[in-house]
Amino acid sequence: MGMMRVDRAVDQVTALARCEDALERARDPEVRNALIAPTDARAQREAQRSDERRRRVRPRSELDGLPITFKDVFDIAGTVTTAGSRARSAHPPADRDSFIVRRAHHCGLVTVGKTNMSELAFSGLGINRTFGTPANPNDAALVPGGSSSGAAVAVAAGIVPLAVGTDTSGSVRVPAAFCGCVGFRASRYRYGPHDFAPLSPTLDSIGLLAATIDDIVALDRLLAVRRTSAPAQSGVLRAVVPAGEWIDDCTPGVRQAFDRAMAALHERIKIDVVRLTTLDRAQRLMDRSGTIVGAEAYERYGRLLTSSAALEPATRRRLAANVGTRRTVGTVRAAMLPLRRQLRLELAGAVLLCPTVRHEPPRIDDLLASSERYDASNASTLRTTMALSYLGMCGVSLPLRGPDGTSTVGLLVSLPENEDARLLDAASVISRVLEAAD
Repeated sequence: MGMMRVDRAVDQVTALARCEDALERARDPEVRNALIAPTDARAQREAQRSDERRRRVRPRSELDGLPITFKDVFDIAGTVTTAGSRARSAHPPADRDSFIVRRAHHCGLVTVGKTNMSELAFSGLGINRTFGTPANPNDAALVPGGSSSGAAVAVAAGIVPLAVGTDTSGSVRVPAAFCGCVGFRASRYRYGPHDFAPLSPTLDSIGLLAATIDDIVALDRLLAVRRTSAPAQSGVLRAVVPAGEWIDDCTPGVRQAFDRAMAALHERIKIDVVRLTTLDRAQRLMDRSGTIVGAEAYERYGRLLTSSAALEPATRRRLAANVGTRRTVGTVRAAMLPLRRQLRLELAGAVLLCPTVRHEPPRIDDLLASSERYDASNASTLRTTMALSYLGMCGVSLPLRGPDGTSTVGLLVSLPENEDARLLDAASVISRVLEAAD
């Protein structure tokens, strides 16, 4: 079963039927571990109420009755918010929904469950040894990407048409690329307050996942509360490809897929290859002094290293590696806003195009066999998206499909913070051109 796209003719199928199909699909062994906590009773209740509204021709929105999932960092009343960790499993159930869950409910969307994730949202690989690793729909032997692994699998495997995750260093864009769906990292606070379990308050953001960019646009239209984006620009779309490691370090397979996409876009879009000094400087700063994400993750969760809490070995290693980052990361913090302003000037209105991840998803068993390989793969998986998060970029990862129709490679389309509307418009144009070229 493939991805479930949003069907605008929602009256042809009852919400309850969609809900029951989603819950049944979530129990299918081939999509194992995508959900940590299905919310069957709530979903059935919400679906029945949606059907009643639609019978009265009073839907709350164009997406009323469609199933949706939320990453298990968001509170859903009556469930424990685990953040993918046994260390949080003893927490009491939430007594109310997070803001974005309530907003989706008020738009008529049907919450079918909470999705699995990398432990504490602190990995780009999506491996979870406590709740099980969600199976990449392309090949279950491959990592699904993280940390919003279950969200990407839920969409790409056809459990739900829509999912909400979070993206700090790439946690929506990376799993979208590895699993073959569309992932959108929105600007901070576009969807309201960040009342979810944080990893790095400075860089945390909410993201959306869906089968198509049109579905992302439709969900964004309903959920966005902060609309500070510049209006879409008319005329020929301009794009910049960053020269240097962003392209040069890609594997042959990723480079081939990216070059094929650039060739398809060349007739429609003006594309320049440019050395962006801002990107290079940001990466050098983080290589030398550490990352804000690492420092804030240790500040929040470092205490677990000396407690009896059960942490996965890889999580322990990452936390321990950031013991001293708080003392060194000051230069990275001080440079952040000036670098963001400089990048906006360097782009001069152009969208940034690059591969979402520089390599294809690695095999799970290969990583679990070597802690060194595991940690190196996690760092390389997030290297592009982490730098762009630090520079405040909102971004959309579009799937680049191979001849067999599968996709483990993403094309990342990015713009500076609060240019979400223009980004979604550009991603829509790019997606249409790529689809026409397939």
